[in-house]
Amino acid sequence: MKQIWIAVKATIVLSVLTGLVYPLAVTGLAQALFRDRANGSMIQANGHTVGSMLIGQRFTQAKYFHGRPSAAGNDGYDAAASGGSNLGPTSQKLADRVKGDVEKFRAENGTTGVVPGDAVTASASGLDPDITPENAEAQVARVAAARGLSVAAVRLVVAENTRGRDLGVFGEARVNVLRLNLVLDARAPAETRP
Repeated sequence: MKQIWIAVKATIVLSVLTGLVYPLAVTGLAQALFRDRANGSMIQANGHTVGSMLIGQRFTQAKYFHGRPSAAGNDGYDAAASGGSNLGPTSQKLADRVKGDVEKFRAENGTTGVVPGDAVTASASGLDPDITPENAEAQVARVAAARGLSVAAVRLVVAENTRGRDLGVFGEARVNVLRLNLVLDARAPAETRP
């Protein structure tokens, strides 16, 4: 009986420590030290939350930079159905989709050159919020024409919103599509856009 009582007390103490104290301490520290990240890295525009820096969104209008393709959910970009298509490199379905995406990208952007890989391939989660600077550059002329801005002005906005490697070592240079599009919206208000 003595051993059972010790086990019950240990279970209660460990449950309180690991089920209440530890999660509350970690949550409190996260809120105190990394409030923005702990709350989902939300992006505000005109006093409203318009998305997260961590989750990609679908942009289809010519005046917006487009993100990577998404296989998350039936129509893509469904955060509740995050995941890739699981199609392998020998999949004809994947090859056909990529071929169609290459043709679509070239038609939308008036380019005949090499199409950046991230413009036609989905990320593992299907929700990658970033594109490469090369992908952004391939879309600059279309966005500039749709917004009535110069190519140089749009290139400048892309350059200002390009993040390098984290700590100079981790990851690759990238551009957050949502943030980039919001900056362009702020610089070229709706009444001046065609």
